[in-house]
Amino acid sequence: MTYHKRVSLLVFIDSIIVLSAIFFSRFLLEADIHVLTVPLVISSLTLLISHHFFSFIYKLYNKAWEYASVGELIIIFKAITFSIIVTGVMQQIIEMEVHFRLLAVTWMIHMLLIGGSRFLWRMLRDTYISKPITKNRTIIIGAGSAGTMVARQLLKSADTDLCPVAFIDDNAAKHKLDILGIPVVGNVKSIEQKVRELQAENIIIAIPSLSKKGLRNIFNECLKTSAKTQIIPMLEDLISGKVSVNQIREVRVEDLLGRKPVELDLKSISENVTGKTVLVTGAGGSIGSEICRQIIPFQPEKLILLGHGENSIYSIEMELKGEADENGFQIVTEIADLQDEKKMFEIMDFHKPNIVYHAAAHKHVPLMERNPEEAVKNNVIGTRNAASAARWANVDTFVMVSTDKAVNPTSVMGATKKLAEMLVQHFDTISKTKFVAVRFGNVLGSRGSVIPLFKKQIEKGGPVTITHPDMVRYFMTIPEASRLVLQAGALAEGGEIFVLDMGEPVKIIDLAKNLIKMSGHTLDDIDIEVTGMRPGEKLFEELLKEDEVHDKQVYPKIYVGKTATLYIEEIHDIISSFSEMKKDELRMRLLDLANQRVKTEKLLSISS
Repeated sequence: MTYHKRVSLLVFIDSIIVLSAIFFSRFLLEADIHVLTVPLVISSLTLLISHHFFSFIYKLYNKAWEYASVGELIIIFKAITFSIIVTGVMQQIIEMEVHFRLLAVTWMIHMLLIGGSRFLWRMLRDTYISKPITKNRTIIIGAGSAGTMVARQLLKSADTDLCPVAFIDDNAAKHKLDILGIPVVGNVKSIEQKVRELQAENIIIAIPSLSKKGLRNIFNECLKTSAKTQIIPMLEDLISGKVSVNQIREVRVEDLLGRKPVELDLKSISENVTGKTVLVTGAGGSIGSEICRQIIPFQPEKLILLGHGENSIYSIEMELKGEADENGFQIVTEIADLQDEKKMFEIMDFHKPNIVYHAAAHKHVPLMERNPEEAVKNNVIGTRNAASAARWANVDTFVMVSTDKAVNPTSVMGATKKLAEMLVQHFDTISKTKFVAVRFGNVLGSRGSVIPLFKKQIEKGGPVTITHPDMVRYFMTIPEASRLVLQAGALAEGGEIFVLDMGEPVKIIDLAKNLIKMSGHTLDDIDIEVTGMRPGEKLFEELLKEDEVHDKQVYPKIYVGKTATLYIEEIHDIISSFSEMKKDELRMRLLDLANQRVKTEKLLSISS
């Protein structure tokens, strides 16, 4: 029905209701069907005109009555009350008398019929017209404001296939209450029982402020059922405006394994980035691209996206370009290989960045074991070239992204990242530029993460392969890692290795089990197979060696490591001769040097 037809229909219905209300009121008061008099006709016309006038004033005919609530009821009250008052004034003017009893009864009947007609339409629509044939019975965990909002959205939306049948809440004061006609049936411990009793097919966790530990506890209870479990966004995403409370999604691994987010010093980061020229190497990668996304809100003057792969750089450029144009700063792309020293110097000289975030690196452990020369080229020589160019261009701060695998390294990848850290710390001693490194553990969702592999194996029906049942790793999300990099740049004084307190490590086998259950399978459906540890792998990772640790945090959840011995001459010797070495020889040289198993009279060492 078009808008004009809808308004015409409502005006016609209201006209009948208004006239019926006043004539019926007179009949009730007089107990006589002969009530048609000139004063009554004048009062009726006044009431009718006033009603339509105030209805248009308060946009009564513009309301979508299928979504009517208390707000619409208040509007009806105002329109009818003011119409009655105008009618009373007209009676005083014409008859020199106000018929209070008539107006009072008319007001009540008027309210009943106008309000009733609107809410009757909503009841008909919800009950018969728009109700789907089948909806999945859903339990909402959390009977607070967010849970109520989700329930209301599900009740009034014709597009969703979910029907809320109960709330679960640990607040005992809410138990046995009805919210929007939905009962609060118990606490978290009763989830399994209530899902079975109510034959629920879906569970929605609707507590945005829930801690990671609290979410794990609730999710473990949900896993005991066959119901599909979903979640509304966390408070951090709601506050940042990334998503709204209505965006229900699947529970992700990072929801369960993450820590309490580190609060950033936005002022210091803003001073470091806002209005500055920022260059990000490896800008098309998982970490590099997220660093770019985190930089955007701080509005640099120019953001340079440097990478070797044209497709990934084009992708992040297209993603960020609209926001950059809208906020009036420039995004520039540079396709370059870190191993090309001349090109790196040209880029630094042309753009003269204030800060460089060096995220480009080879990070895949088994691949680098088989190709140690490539790890040297990219992780060591590439870092040297980028740092040398930054020093020459008088960059203010150079932040290198490192890894926990650089601690007591057993792999080529970890060893080359350790040597890269040494180079960065060395450049800090000979340059006005502040050079720092940021070290963290495994990143959930990155290209080298185990999560995508596990998901593919589950999709194929298994088995899910792990290398050792006792293997543990630290985990953090890509946004967390990227924010740490930004904060490190703001905290940098020069020469530090910043380390995030990553909480408790997670067993890989537990991660695999959680993914299997989250995919709707049981451990009987999908097998877990132990394949044995791969070359270069360790059972557990460390973030700092014992001789590197400063006990004091430099920022909440952030530690800074002491500067270790720097074997710069030995690193340059490997750079100059690695192409002539066999793979095994190169691998041993890298590991020996990274683990300080070096006999030399020429040591370049400093201590903080």
